[in-house]
Amino acid sequence: MTEDQLIAAGWTSREVRANGIDLHVVEAGPRDGQPLLLLHGFPEFWWAWRKQIQPLADAGFRVIVPDLRGYNLSEAPEGLASYDLDVLAADVVALAEALDVRRFDLVGHDWGGVIAWWVAARHAGHAEKLVILDAPHPDVWGGQALKHPSQALRSSYAMFFQLPWLPEAVFGSFDFAALRTMVEGSAAPGAFEPRALDRYVQAWQRPGRFTAMLNYYRALRHRRSGGSARIKVPTRILWGGKDSFLEPHVARASLTQCEQGDLEILEDATHWLHLEQPERVTARILDHLQS
Repeated sequence: MTEDQLIAAGWTSREVRANGIDLHVVEAGPRDGQPLLLLHGFPEFWWAWRKQIQPLADAGFRVIVPDLRGYNLSEAPEGLASYDLDVLAADVVALAEALDVRRFDLVGHDWGGVIAWWVAARHAGHAEKLVILDAPHPDVWGGQALKHPSQALRSSYAMFFQLPWLPEAVFGSFDFAALRTMVEGSAAPGAFEPRALDRYVQAWQRPGRFTAMLNYYRALRHRRSGGSARIKVPTRILWGGKDSFLEPHVARASLTQCEQGDLEILEDATHWLHLEQPERVTARILDHLQS
């Protein structure tokens, strides 16, 4: 099914003003269900969760799926300060409040997972339960890269993203051929259905969006850690054992930041576990949220 067909099947799509910007949001499920926010990662957009949204809605959740700031149909403000981790976490809380939601469950993959970690750490009064998919806790990633040279090598793309204009030129040329190759080459065969990456390219091509996506990484070098980032809410970490970008020790280090946490490594999955094994991943999400 196409994105438009999925929305026509009963999902809603709208813009919501939150934290001073317009965020595009897709919603599904009963309005009186337990609110559940799904946060996508780089370089996806809300459609990353196309295989989870309906099963989670059928389970009774009010599923709220935004395009993160700078992505796809959401507003893309300029400047690195607009992509500070505190700002990104504030987006999530402000979006929930704009939708009359005080407390919610939170699921995040990749950058969406990093933001989810920070929401749970800095806005614990809003998050009830947390599920993280292949995303390091913000306070452990750097240390793991220093301790493990192989992890530093896997993260070299993030260092390249720090450069001005060159990543845009390299990855954006020829209809984002290099980025398509990077994404598809890091996934199991068949993870992305035919023409799925064409939908991603449409999102990447929107004015200012790719630079905004890279600014998530560029803003990291200005980040200052302060205060406790312990995670007090019940947390489940799901990790692809064949992740090309993040080694399992990053997951184990992230688990040490949780007061109530568990880790499951899907040995035969890559970084894109939510697309490769959607039924298994959805079942593990529901098991945690409904326990």
